Amino acid sequence: MLKEEGSEMRLAKVDAIEEKELAEEFNVDSFPTVKLFMNGDRKEPIEYTGKRTPSGIVQWLKRRSGPGAADLNSADSAAEFINTHNVSVVGFFDNLESEAAAVFKEVAFDLTDVEFAVTASPEVFKEYEVTANKVVLFKKFDDGRADFELSEEDKLDKHNLTNFIKENSLELIVPFNQETSDKIFTSRVRLHCLLFINSTVESQMSLLEESKTVAREFKGKVLYILIDMTTAVSHVLNYFGVLEKDSPTVRMINMDTQKKFKIASEMTIDSLRQLSQEVVDDTAEPYLRSEEIPEDWDKGPVKVLVAKNFETVAMDPTKNVFVEFYAPWCGHCKELAPIWEQLGEIYADHDDIIIAKMDATANEVESVAIDGFPTLKYFPAGDKEVISYTGNRDLETLSKFLDNGGVLPQEESDEDDDDEDEADKDKAQTDEREDADNQSKGTDDSSEKPTNNTSKDEL
Repeated sequence: MLKEEGSEMRLAKVDAIEEKELAEEFNVDSFPTVKLFMNGDRKEPIEYTGKRTPSGIVQWLKRRSGPGAADLNSADSAAEFINTHNVSVVGFFDNLESEAAAVFKEVAFDLTDVEFAVTASPEVFKEYEVTANKVVLFKKFDDGRADFELSEEDKLDKHNLTNFIKENSLELIVPFNQETSDKIFTSRVRLHCLLFINSTVESQMSLLEESKTVAREFKGKVLYILIDMTTAVSHVLNYFGVLEKDSPTVRMINMDTQKKFKIASEMTIDSLRQLSQEVVDDTAEPYLRSEEIPEDWDKGPVKVLVAKNFETVAMDPTKNVFVEFYAPWCGHCKELAPIWEQLGEIYADHDDIIIAKMDATANEVESVAIDGFPTLKYFPAGDKEVISYTGNRDLETLSKFLDNGGVLPQEESDEDDDDEDEADKDKAQTDEREDADNQSKGTDDSSEKPTNNTSKDEL
C-alpha cells in the first residue's frame, strides 16, 4: 500500500530471537513489538499504538509523519474541515506553541481514527462561540458538539482528553458492527446495554429513538449498543440467549465480571431505565443461560446436562459425577467425544458413577468456572470438594481416575512432573523460538478458549 502510494516510509522486520542484541537494546519483551524510527533517531523510537491491520498501520504512519493536526486560520477553513468529517476535534488555543497545544497534538498522533485541527484565529474563536482555550469535538449526530474545558491553570490532561474524545465520538446508542466493535470493547465504560432491535419494524425504530433519553441520562456509566436483528449477529444472539422473535428486548453485561442481566418484562423506556439503574447500583439479579432439558437426557451412556438440571444431577450427594464441559466448535472436544462415549458405556452399570456432558456455550452454571474447552470436572459423592481433571484424556487414564475415586494414577502424576521439568528445560533452550512464535500468534495447543469467558472474541 505504501509503495503504491509512492510513500517514502519503509517497513522492516527483525527476528528478535536471532538478533538478541537488538532486542535487548530496544527492550523487546513481547511479540510482535512495533516501533517507528524517525530522522535517524535510534535512542527514542516511537511505540506503535495503532491497529494491527494494513489500513490501520498506514493511517497511523501518515498521522505520525505529518503535522498530526491541521492549522485552521480562518472561519471558512474551519467550516470546511468540520463539515468534511463525521467527527472532528478542534483545539482552540491562543498560543499554538503552548504546553496545552503540545499535549493536544500528542493525542492527535495516537487517535488516528479521528481528525484533529488547531486554531489560534480570533475569527474562528468567535464563529464557534469559544471565549477561552478549550477543545471542541464536532459530530454529525446526537448533540452536534461536546466541549472539553481546560483546567484553571490552562493545563490539558492527556488521559482525560483521550477518554473524552473516545466517549463523545461514539453515538449515544452505538450500532454494533466491524467498524465500532474495537471502540466498544476498549471503552472505559464497563457496563454495556444491548438493545436488540429489528430495523425494518417502524415501531421498534421509534422505541430506539426514544431510548436515547435513557442513554443520555446514564452517559459515562452505561454504554448503549444497537444490535440490529436484520444483520449477521447470530453469534451475539447465541451468547446472550436471545431469539429473533424476542425483539425488541434488552440485555446488559458487566464486562469485568461477565455477569448478564435482562428486563423482566417487555421493553419500554421505563423498563430500560429501571434495569440500567439497578445494574449501575449493583442491585440487579444476573441471569444464567440454559437450554431446555432434553426428553432423552438420561437415556444414553453419557447423560446430557443443561443448566436447568445440572444442580440436580451433578450435585447429587449419592453419586460420583464426571462432567465434560464442551463447545460444539472445539476441535479437542470433538476428539474426546468418542472416548467420552466409551467411558460412559464402561460405567453405565455403576449405580454410583455418572458420566455426563454439557454444552458450556449454551448453558451457564454460577458455581463452575470454565477457562478452556474441554473442561473436565469430577463431582464426588458426599458433598466433597469438586476436582478438576488435569490428566491425559485417554480412556485408560480416565478409567483409572474414576476407579481411584477421583485421584490420578501415580504414574500419570509422575509423568506429568517429568514432562513439566523437561518442558521447562526445552523452554529455556531448544523451544525458545517456538515459544516466541506462539506468543506472537496467541496460540494455545492444550485447550481452546471459551467464548463465554472472552466476549470480545465471541462478538
